[in-house]
Amino acid sequence: MKKSYVLAAVVAVMTLLSACNNENKQPNFVVILCDDLGYGDLSSYEHPIIQTPHLDQMAEEGIKLTNCYSAAPVCSPSRAGLLTGRSPNRAGIYDFIPSPKFSPDCRDLVHLQKHEQTIPAVLKKAGYSTCLSGKWHCSSRFNSDKQPKPGYFGFDHWFATHNNAAPSHENPKNFVRNGEDVGVLEGFSCQLVVDETLNWLSNREDNNPFYLQVCFHEPHEPIASPKEMVDNYMPNSENENQAQYFANVENMDAAVGRLVNYLKQQHGDNTLIFFTSDNGPETLNRYHRAKNSYGSPGPLKGMKLWTSDAGFRVPGIIQWLGKETYKGESDVVISSLDLMPTFVELSGAQLPDRILDGESITSFIENGDMDREKPLTWAFYDALNQHKVAMRTSEWKILCRLKTDTAYLPNLHNLHSGNELFVKNAELVDFELYNMKIDVSESQNLANEYPEVFNQMKAKLKKEYSDLLEGSHIWERESTK
Repeated sequence: MKKSYVLAAVVAVMTLLSACNNENKQPNFVVILCDDLGYGDLSSYEHPIIQTPHLDQMAEEGIKLTNCYSAAPVCSPSRAGLLTGRSPNRAGIYDFIPSPKFSPDCRDLVHLQKHEQTIPAVLKKAGYSTCLSGKWHCSSRFNSDKQPKPGYFGFDHWFATHNNAAPSHENPKNFVRNGEDVGVLEGFSCQLVVDETLNWLSNREDNNPFYLQVCFHEPHEPIASPKEMVDNYMPNSENENQAQYFANVENMDAAVGRLVNYLKQQHGDNTLIFFTSDNGPETLNRYHRAKNSYGSPGPLKGMKLWTSDAGFRVPGIIQWLGKETYKGESDVVISSLDLMPTFVELSGAQLPDRILDGESITSFIENGDMDREKPLTWAFYDALNQHKVAMRTSEWKILCRLKTDTAYLPNLHNLHSGNELFVKNAELVDFELYNMKIDVSESQNLANEYPEVFNQMKAKLKKEYSDLLEGSHIWERESTK
């Protein structure tokens, strides 16, 4: 055999082996999570004014999700659900977590507990390096030895705030790095969060695959945006407050662009990126500091804190650098709860030995097809709309109210030993049924028009809610006797 043939054969074998090794290599995972970003806030999701070219490019090169859901319509439970792959009710995180001021409903006790198993902790056991940069909001006592810190849940490196950037996104002073206060920083929060992420990636001493959780504060209040961006939006805005919001989203997009460009250059062979939001957009002036909250729900009904779709149906973009996947727009129902089982499957890690409410979307990423085996169910007891319980299948959504013997269940922030029976004895009533394939705005209740579907969905919701309620954590204050 001639040397040229031998050389060609060797090259072919090496190429094949290289392809196989790349195919079997554990992917890097990057989760980019915005705060209060509405379904209609990106230009790729039809916002008429805000410009988000980097996220638009991600959507064009990857998968744009039109039925992407968060685990809750408010921040803390949504983040807990993403981290664990479980309904946040199972973790006992029912609403946003305030400061640890004593509360009769035990709300001051709420935090992500030590027994919860998270994505970074599971991946760490499979050889991953892990980093959190940005908002945490999974404990009432942030950076205190009285409650687990982010490092306990598997983050090798963490650079975080308890809740919002303070005093605003500009020059924040409340970041903590691995337990140490950082002090005042110059710049805007989203760019500082990406700076930290890139520094961690650049200075790692290992070659392990990595899990990054990049949690922007934008566009949650208190908003601050670069002046030049604000000025650009002024001619097309109602006022400066609205221009501040539009610029805030664009600045976040610029930060995403910096991160993705770095990943393409340095880790473009095998990195899966998932971009989304923790919940829907804040309502303008709902509270005194919400003066800049001009977020858009797009065609969806409601806003943040609603169980109508705008509360938890959010932008979702998937891009797998270096991997051939399905590409295009998809209306398959996807949830942040799905990240845990998906990342476990793709990494070869071991699933936690507990009930998961998400399911792997690996086949969907590869070919665009997926039939959910389990519907998505939400029980949000502090909903601004009347219906506190909702369930979504691939085509249908059903909602209901909760009623006690004498009245409808009032809004509650927390489940604890003092109201457990009160909540568990409440009856599911006043059901509404919507076909989400043709009525994204939930405008036409079809309960009477489709009695067979309605009865099936009603029975399914009762079972799913009963199972969820049975598995919900109930807080109890330790006796002082």
